[in-house]
Amino acid sequence: MENYNQNQFTDYSVVGSSVRPASKTFMASVFMWMFVGLGTSALFAFIFASNMSLMTEVFATPLRWVIMLAPFAFLLVMNFGIQKLSVGMMTLLFLLFSVTMGISLSAILLVYTSGSVIGCFTAASAMFGVMALLGYTTDKDLTSFGRILFMGLIGIVIASLINMFIGSAKMDYIISIIGVAVFTGLTAYDVQTLKRIGAGIEYDGVGTADTKKLAIMGSLRLYLDFINLFLMLLRLFGGRRN
Repeated sequence: MENYNQNQFTDYSVVGSSVRPASKTFMASVFMWMFVGLGTSALFAFIFASNMSLMTEVFATPLRWVIMLAPFAFLLVMNFGIQKLSVGMMTLLFLLFSVTMGISLSAILLVYTSGSVIGCFTAASAMFGVMALLGYTTDKDLTSFGRILFMGLIGIVIASLINMFIGSAKMDYIISIIGVAVFTGLTAYDVQTLKRIGAGIEYDGVGTADTKKLAIMGSLRLYLDFINLFLMLLRLFGGRRN
């Protein structure tokens, strides 16, 4: 899912690191929810990939379109409804998003060998961890870098749509290489942005409920960075089953 939204937090202050340190509690909550989402997706991907009857019921019927489009619907509702939705509803939508994403991703466990899936997941985890640490600790402002990455992301989405009709293996390879670079960079940029949002929450005195909702949206942002990085690596290096 090549999805990214830079405008999720426009109603909240983003202050520079020189104003005050980011809230460690906020960042811990962001990563906690991200891991919950990834764990939920991994669980449902494994459950469905291990049960061919479930796979048939979903992917051999019109229900597959519901599963494929549901994550986008949840993203839109959470993004545009963050001000009106309760914390409980935001949490439920995030979990439903993670479940439907897991079901959608279950197909890759049937296409690629388990060894290549584990290898690419490990590589994505290492790359994500390094760039997240870089984004959290660097004093360099990555805002201009983020704009370039966002333009690259738009290019990836457009090229991917075009390649759906062309079906060029070479173009797919190029898109995947660029995708790895873009989502690796976005990881550092997003972590720095969330770090500053954490500082802004403290600075503005944002309420507990809104803080929790922002943490969930932040975790969703990092979730998408990680999943897309993993998928791009899998497209490059994943070994397909015979």
